[in-house]
Amino acid sequence: MFHRLATRPQGGKSVPVLVSASGTFTDSTEILHYLDSIAPEDKPLYPKEPQLRQQVEEWEDVFDTQLGDCTRRWGYFYGLDNRERLLRAWGQGTAGYEKIALAIALPVMRSAVRRAYQPTAAGAATAYREIESLFDRVGEQLADDRPFLVGEHLSAANISFAALAAPILLPERHPIKATKTEKIKMPSVMLQEVEKCRQTAAGQYGLRLYREYRHPTGC
Repeated sequence: MFHRLATRPQGGKSVPVLVSASGTFTDSTEILHYLDSIAPEDKPLYPKEPQLRQQVEEWEDVFDTQLGDCTRRWGYFYGLDNRERLLRAWGQGTAGYEKIALAIALPVMRSAVRRAYQPTAAGAATAYREIESLFDRVGEQLADDRPFLVGEHLSAANISFAALAAPILLPERHPIKATKTEKIKMPSVMLQEVEKCRQTAAGQYGLRLYREYRHPTGC
């Protein structure tokens, strides 16, 4: 809830919000379009060729509207009662007083998330099946060892997939990752589903994106 103290003055409700010299962008797609406009000519996030650009936009929309929703519903079912991890994940990078306020307000915040996503065992199972189906589609797209989902460069499609698949891949280079202690406390079924996804072609690809592109030295 505290993030809205920063996003509302900029015209946004949730995150991400990017404030730049060129303006304020309150949607992930808008942010990607802006970053594409200032990206090097040889590393566009959206290909110049109309057909390839359309493919990138279609994949980005699939990940944004389908994969993101599924990983949230799946992840909240397993993780909403993990107080230790919620405090660390939601409080990462915040001021000390916000960490204290978070600990106090956590029951209310968890209740709000439950109302929004209504995490249930049946819902999590459905979400996981949808994730598997999407991972199959990505794996088919990556057939013949192609380095990227579309074209010859890292694109908005790859970035969107890596970001929205992170909750179920638990990549080591993600800024918010489970500690060894937290993994021990995770339900065995959750860890099995994570490992199953990590072993797919799409999962291996997502993990590789984090290894090779998450930090500036990998670009």
